Order: sequence, then C-alpha cells, then structure tokens
Amino acid sequence: MTNLQATAAAMVAPGRGILAADESVATASKRLEAAGVASTPESRRAYREMLLTTPGLSESVSGVILFDETLRQSTSDGTPFPDYLHDHGMLPGIKVDTGAKPLAGHPGETVTEGLDGLRERVAEYVGLGAAFAKWRAVISISVGDGRPSRACTAANAHALARYAALCQEGGLVPIVEPEVLIDGDHTIEVCEAVTTDVLREVFAALAEQGVDLEAIVLKPSMVVPGKGSGQTALVTEVATATLRCLRASVPAAVPGIAFLSGGQGPEMATAHLHAMNRLGPQPWELTFSYGRALQDPALAAWAGDGGTVAESGQAALRHRARCNSAARSGTWTVAMETPEEGDVG
Repeated sequence: MTNLQATAAAMVAPGRGILAADESVATASKRLEAAGVASTPESRRAYREMLLTTPGLSESVSGVILFDETLRQSTSDGTPFPDYLHDHGMLPGIKVDTGAKPLAGHPGETVTEGLDGLRERVAEYVGLGAAFAKWRAVISISVGDGRPSRACTAANAHALARYAALCQEGGLVPIVEPEVLIDGDHTIEVCEAVTTDVLREVFAALAEQGVDLEAIVLKPSMVVPGKGSGQTALVTEVATATLRCLRASVPAAVPGIAFLSGGQGPEMATAHLHAMNRLGPQPWELTFSYGRALQDPALAAWAGDGGTVAESGQAALRHRARCNSAARSGTWTVAMETPEEGDVG
C-alpha cells in the first residue's frame, strides 16, 4: 500500500468521517453574519478554532477540509491549524478549486476552474501540512432545459480527473466531488439517472488520466428528489436508489465514499447515511463529509453565546459528529438525537 492509499484509507476509517469547513471568505461571512456575528479575519479564525479544537472530535472525525485562509491560521496559542489537527489525530485537507464559473455556450451550467498553477499550489499546501485536497464540480438538473448537457458533464469530469492526477503527483489524496444539486423540480428517478451518468463519466475520465482509484475518496451527492418536485421520498427509498446508482457506476477499488449533505437537514443527512449502512456490506466504506449538516447546530450555539464561548458550539458539533459516527455502523437511533442520549461527556 502506498502512502497515498494509506491516507485515503485513514480518511474513511470505520466510525469516522470528514468535517467540511472549507467555506470561502464570502460564504463564511454570509453564514456568520446571518448568525449575528460580524465577519472579520479574527472572527472567522475564532469560529474555525472552536470547531477544530472540540474535545473528542477525533473519535468521529478523521479529517477536516480547510479553506486557504484557515490553513494559514493558528489557534489562539499560536499553533498552526494543520499542526493542531495532526497532533490530535486528524488530517488537514485543503479546497484547491477556485469555484464554479459559467460554462461558455451553455446557459445555466458551470465548470469548476482552478487548474492553472495547481501543481505549484499543491506543493505549497503539502509544505503547509495538508494531507488531502478537495475539488467540487457542480451539476444542475433541469429536464425542460436539457440540463445537464453532455458538454457540462464532460468538462467537469475532465477537470476533476486532471485535478486528481495533479494532487496524486504532488502528494495529496484527492477528494473527487461531483455534486448533483438538490435544486430543481426533478424526481428521484431523474436524479438517479443523472447521477449515474455523471459518475460513469467521472470514472472514465479518472481512468484516462491514470488516477490511482485506491488513493482517492469520492464525495457524491445522495439520490434525492429535487426540492421543487413536490415528491417526498422515504429514507429507505433514498438509501436504496443511492446504493443502486453507486453499484452501477463506482469501481470497487475506491476505498470510500464520503457523502456531502447537499442541503439536507442535519438529522435527515444522518438518517440517510444510517439507512445505507443498514443495507449490508458494500465494496466501499460509506461515510460522511458534511459541511452545514455538521456545522449549523454548532454555529447557532456558538453565535448564541456571542461568539466568545466555545463549549456550547463544541458540544453541538461533538453531538452531530457522534450521531454520524453511529450512522456509519448502522447503529444510529432517533433517540440519539436527544443530546443527553447521544453526547455524553
């Protein structure tokens, strides 16, 4: 097993998942201000410190995806965040794409950019202590407008594959994230068909670029109905459709699949992950790489204390992380959603 393969395996180790805390300055500012906290470099640093220094977090979290600003920041005692994470049994990761930009000739569709200069940035991030990276592609569905187009799917798959190859060349495990957005009025059946097509395109591109599948982590969206569809899917229906899609498109060589929450509420994202793990062994580890589904309760609690007291925010994050850890083994219960039941100590 290579070092990158060992890192990928550690990222999806049983009982643990990944905390996504890689919001850009603009997105982080929007969320902090919505919670009543003025956004400054120091308030963003303090918020991220509250998250990363949560006692016991490493029991449920294997790694944390950071934004460039955060990777360069330190705890209040001067310890660089990457060093703190390494010292506490968690791997630091870094978002390396520069965002989704309009795809020329295809209104309503985007392609993610950031390949220019990526080799040099990967080298710098490795020097700063990063162990893995993330690149997010964004795929929207609109049946009436014919989205996603073949051009959009192909362009994003190619970019993901080139990113992954550059990361592995430079010593980072790539998280490959093709997100099929929950926005839209499409049914769960349409979502499954589109997600299957997107994943097949992505893995064809990864193979073409010579990417080692044993040294990546896939971060897909779950198969759910569009928010505007009026369709309600049972938890078991989402789990069954998602696994059927993955079995049809994801090679067994991939060590783990770390789902994004994609606009689902915290408890629903946990319930879906739990249901998938209850359906029996799969070729890959099934885990989480949640952002808002882990952070939202912590942000609300921390901001409610004026953004100066860490304990309440950390208790909320630890609770959600433990619930998702239980979902990984199919042992989560609704009763665990009561903190006294699920977050003791």
